[in-house]
Amino acid sequence: MIRDNDIVIIAPWDFKENERGDIVWRFTLPQVDWLKNNNHIAKDF
Repeated sequence: MIRDNDIVIIAPWDFKENERGDIVWRFTLPQVDWLKNNNHIAKDF
């Protein structure tokens, strides 16, 4: 389940790549906080 504040990685489909894609990975809020605190993504992301 995707929730507010989750970050997802999406792989676009070969067909309709600008409209459709698969969710490859979902980062939850605690994971997003960890990524920010360890400088893997911008703190204001």
